[in-house]
Amino acid sequence: MSNTTAPNTTPQTICLTFYIHENRQHHHTLLYEWLLEQAKKNGIQGGSAFRAIAGFGRHGQLQEDHFFELGGNLTIQVMFFVQEVEAALLLDLVERENIVLFYTRTPVDSGYTSLGH
Repeated sequence: MSNTTAPNTTPQTICLTFYIHENRQHHHTLLYEWLLEQAKKNGIQGGSAFRAIAGFGRHGQLQEDHFFELGGNLTIQVMFFVQEVEAALLLDLVERENIVLFYTRTPVDSGYTSLGH
């Protein structure tokens, strides 16, 4: 009996995250909503948008959430856990639409916990 394990043949999962100002639009739709809609139309199985409460970017200007501000300029993270081919599809889509966005593409280990067995 060998002590070696079978090589992992599962494709690498990628965490693809786009960083979008919350008030930015594309085709008269909030850009983060448009991106989620396009991902769904292209067969991506899930995505989420997360709103920042404070932060600063490359220009160094601190942005903070205030109770009375609506439609501010904070960042929305739009995150997808996808295979490499799906990440490429989303990045190509954004490129074809001439949208300039900062993004990160990070390999992650992913899986499911036990189903209680």
